[in-house]
Order: sequence, then structure tokens, then C-alpha cells
Amino acid sequence: MIIVTGGAGFIGSNLIKGLNEARRKDILVVDDLEQKDKFKNLVGLDFVDYLDKDEFLNQILDGLWEEEVVEAIFHQGACSDTMEHNGKYMMDINYEYSKSLLHFCMRRNIPFIYASSASVYGNGDNGFREDPACEAPLNVYAFSKWHFDRYVETLLPQATSQIVGLRYFNVYGPQENHKGRMASVAYHLFHQLNKDGTMRLFRGIDGYGDGEQRRDFIYVKDVVKVNLFFLNNPDKKGIFNCGTGQSQTFNELAHAAAKALGFGKLEYIEFPEALKGKYQNFTEADQTKLRSIGYDEPFMTLDAAVADYYRYLWQSGGYFTRENSK
Repeated sequence: MIIVTGGAGFIGSNLIKGLNEARRKDILVVDDLEQKDKFKNLVGLDFVDYLDKDEFLNQILDGLWEEEVVEAIFHQGACSDTMEHNGKYMMDINYEYSKSLLHFCMRRNIPFIYASSASVYGNGDNGFREDPACEAPLNVYAFSKWHFDRYVETLLPQATSQIVGLRYFNVYGPQENHKGRMASVAYHLFHQLNKDGTMRLFRGIDGYGDGEQRRDFIYVKDVVKVNLFFLNNPDKKGIFNCGTGQSQTFNELAHAAAKALGFGKLEYIEFPEALKGKYQNFTEADQTKLRSIGYDEPFMTLDAAVADYYRYLWQSGGYFTRENSK
């Protein structure tokens, strides 16, 4: 059995789809379905069982999983709202819960592949290498991810099983509807275009022109490929960047969106005060470490990935269905 925490979420549900395409259905989904529409992410997928995230953790702590055969845990469950200010809540979900799963996996020699974040690099003044010298989280979400990475690094030398942390850059793609304001810019541009034909980006700040802030936009299907690479190579462990290695502007993203739909104009809005000092104007994954262990797959171009994503949004509202999952 493979366990996917956060399996009803954005990246987690895409991972399950990737596993299904690899003919794996022996999957336990762990999540929290209190959010009313999140269940829709599971409708087009195959898995054998579902368990609430709190019940799953309680069962682990009570020793009920000590004899179960578990091939791997993909730990994608987290609070990913970068505007969340409750540090206690963030640390309980993203740090303490993750620690409990990590120690369970280490005790049982179960591969543990988890979601970290490029947010740990802050403004990127020192680059985007998997190196403490480059890390400077700007908000409590980034701090929670950074602190867990640091904890993992202290245990890696003694680990006898696989532990992998993937620092996701700017991920976009199907199954992110439930994320609301935290959904990708690609998602929001699609809906703006279909509402009134006008895309809206932030005006420039900190020396950047309007819409010229740069991000490493990575399609979720590429993120899945990286995760499955580690599942298939259990001898690889460590913390790795998961990005394309190429930054592009939000203007370029908007142009890809307009190209995919065949229409659209662009305007700029004032940069929100709430984001000043907490916003990454530039991200770009250093792929050296990932490539050095043998990952040689190409990444989809922005134009191709946005067009593929918008096909899902146009045909099925952005969800996997039995028809588009074939």
C-alpha cells in the first residue's frame, strides 16, 4: 500500500493520478474533507480507502500501523496558506504532524517523500541552492517548512530508509480549485479572462517593472514525475529543489494564458500592502543537486503547460474525470 497524505489536495491528488497511470490503485488517501468542495478532487481517481488526517495520526500513535505493509508515504498534507498568521496552528500542522510521520517511517524503514517549499529561500538574495546560506523564510508558512527541513537534515545521516524533501517552486495545474485565493496565478488568469477578457497583474515593486516579477513556474505533472522518480529510486535521499530551473515573468505567464484561449488584454493593479516585505519577487530553482542524482527528464514549457491546464479548466472545470483520466 502507498499512503498519500493531503491526497484530496492539489499536488496530492495529482500524485494519485500519476500512481493510477502507473497502474497503482492500492492507495490510502489521508486528508481533511471539512472544506466543502475538496472531495471533488477524488472523484476521478482510484484508491482503496480514505482516512481522516487526525484519525490516521491517532492510529499511528496508538501503534495500529506497526504491522501494516506500507510501501511508501507521500506526505503532501499541510497548511499552505502563506497569508496565515497563526504560528501555533501552522507549526502543529506543518511541523509536529510531519515529525510524527517521519519517525514512524524511520522506525518501520518506510520511504518518506514530503512536500517542502521554495518559500524557505525568502527573497533569494543568496541564490536558490539547497544550502543554509540561501535560506531566509519571510512568513510563518515558510518558517514551518524551513524548520522541518532543518530537523530532517539532522536525522538524514542516521536514516536507514529513504527520506526526501522536495522544495516545490510555483506549481500550477488541475485540481487546485479548492485553494481559493492561494490558487496559482494561471488559475486566476483563466477565470479573469472568461469573466471580462482582462487579466490583472501587480504593478512593479522593488525595482521590478509592472508584471515583471519573475517566478519559476512548474507544471504539476512535472512535480508528479519528480516524486515518482524517487519512489522508483529508493536509494536516493535528501532535500532537493523541484522547479524548472528557468524563471519567467508574470507577463510571460499572462501571454501564455491569452495564447491558450486566443484572446485577452492585460492591465495592472496596485501591489497589496499586506504582501510588502513578504513576497518573493524572484525565484529560480538551482537544479544541480537534482540532476546530479540522475533525474534527466525535461520540463514542460510554459506555453505547452498552460495550454494543457486550460484544457482541463475548459472541459471539466479543472477536475480529473473518468473521461480525461483515461
